[in-house]
Amino acid sequence: MHWRSFLPYSKWKLRSCSNCSDFFISCTFHIMELSNDGQTAHTLLQLATSEEESLKEGINFLRNKDSGKNFIIYKNGEELRACKNLCKHQGGTFIKDIEDLGNRTVRCTKHNWKLDVSSMKYVNPPDSFCQEELVIERDEENGFSLVELSPPNPWDTDPRMVVCLEKGEVQVTYLTHACMDLKLGNKRMVFDPWLIGPAFARGWWLLHEPPCDWLERLCQADLIYISHMHSDHLSYPTLRKLSEKRPDIPIYVGKTERPVFWYLNKSGVKLTNINVVPFGTWQEVDENLRFMILMDGVHPEMDTCIIVEYKGNKILNTVDCTRPNGGKLPTNVALMMSDFAGGASGFPMTFSGGKFTEEWKSQFIKTERKKLLNYKAQLVKDLNPRIYCPFAGYFVEAHPSDKYLKETNLKNDPNELNKLIGNSSDVLTWTPKPGATLDLGSLLNDPTDQNGIIDPPPGTKIFKESWDFDIYLSVFSSSFDDEIFRYPSWIKEYFTWAGFKGYNLVLRMIETDEHFVPLPKGYNYLVDFMDLSFPTERPEREHSYEEISSRATVMRHVVKHGLLWDDLYIGFQTRIQRNPDIYHHQFWNHFQIKLPLTPPDWEVFLDQEKANDATLQNCNIM
Repeated sequence: MHWRSFLPYSKWKLRSCSNCSDFFISCTFHIMELSNDGQTAHTLLQLATSEEESLKEGINFLRNKDSGKNFIIYKNGEELRACKNLCKHQGGTFIKDIEDLGNRTVRCTKHNWKLDVSSMKYVNPPDSFCQEELVIERDEENGFSLVELSPPNPWDTDPRMVVCLEKGEVQVTYLTHACMDLKLGNKRMVFDPWLIGPAFARGWWLLHEPPCDWLERLCQADLIYISHMHSDHLSYPTLRKLSEKRPDIPIYVGKTERPVFWYLNKSGVKLTNINVVPFGTWQEVDENLRFMILMDGVHPEMDTCIIVEYKGNKILNTVDCTRPNGGKLPTNVALMMSDFAGGASGFPMTFSGGKFTEEWKSQFIKTERKKLLNYKAQLVKDLNPRIYCPFAGYFVEAHPSDKYLKETNLKNDPNELNKLIGNSSDVLTWTPKPGATLDLGSLLNDPTDQNGIIDPPPGTKIFKESWDFDIYLSVFSSSFDDEIFRYPSWIKEYFTWAGFKGYNLVLRMIETDEHFVPLPKGYNYLVDFMDLSFPTERPEREHSYEEISSRATVMRHVVKHGLLWDDLYIGFQTRIQRNPDIYHHQFWNHFQIKLPLTPPDWEVFLDQEKANDATLQNCNIM
């Protein structure tokens, strides 16, 4: 259906959200033609005139009894605005926010995100996202429909006939975490190789022991896909080993706002064949094989997922995406794989104070893991792949100093998820072991084929028992004694370089040992981001306050190299208190994604400090 087919019955005005490029349509007395060639319009809910008259001022919750889908309509006099009752974060359901006296705000039942439906902006987290709106289409009888406009699915471009696969033609071997080795005809493709070393500074370690021939497998690959820049997917220790043998191996990444390989030159890893490709476009490998990278709907600036197609048979890997491709994905694919575990965040286990008691955190973890399991099970049911594999969640807080996190930051069991899926669908599920191989052709032709999945030989080590902690932790320790940190002015230099200010947040940073005990001679300082000042006491004005205690070795390593704060937050290298209890999206988004691409110029800084010291000494002599 084309936009112009709506115009005889409706009059439209286009508005834009000030925080993003999303647009919404509302009924008004101005006519505007829109050209959206190729888009399709789906009517999600129809209301008769009498039903419209029953709408009350403010928030109205509605449900399509046929589809079971829920919607929100906001009424302000003659103006109506509408959206799906679906949180942008992880697909939770909104309910009335009892703290809202203006009848404009709804609250998500999953993570308490709040949406102001009068503006379609999220207010918790503040200054973050906008909600996609639905079109309100008037009919000739003055009733209306809620209509969703959808662009064409990019994977439907140049469709190919599905060809039955021979046994052994397509094989998927699990290596560890999110790393899969795919044999696709006479080509080999590898996903997200993290096979040695830690991720997120020293916080994550591999749960599974990779097959002993992992490096040989990487070297034999025709291409590698790396989904995003997080170090459990882009592992520089792993890539360093690979680059020593095959520096020219083709690696493909999506064209994200922050380049996936932004740190490559600083890392010292020599890779010479990195290919950045646009989203939603088929990349042809040979006459039978192609792939398409898609962006995440919540974090398009960094997260991606991929569709691999061989002879018309699709493999969908959603990786870590919160809402891959905005929730629009191909159905009935041959194989789907996704994350499942949870626990990949510093929240809430690294938080304390206020409500963050051990009892509250334990109950929160239990509830959230269950919600995630149900969400993933429903997603698999909706997409209806022939085979599903939970992966990208096999990590452990292995270092002895993180024993508390290992015992409390519980993860979902992949077998429990697969059981849930089996209870509500006919989808075949696979819980992978390192070195196990799934033969796609065998299982598509006969799901009961006992040779369709070949487990590693008996006696193969499944779980890691040692991680070479000292080798990797020495890298962080070396940063602690760097000359930079002899000068307290590094604090101003670093946060000025970071470039975040004009935000009413005061931050206290405290350096600690590895058990989060403040260092007697460590730095303990305030940063006022309103004017980027460094006061000795908190300002008298009303302000948000956050206190971050961090392992000094890791914090100084992050500062020295200009790394993103994911190493601190996702890597469990901090302990956090905040007042009020608000997630400051702008602050964390900046320090986790938007820091400058090049590190601070510490050589210039040191030259200046030494010059200042020399001048001071000369003055003292005189």
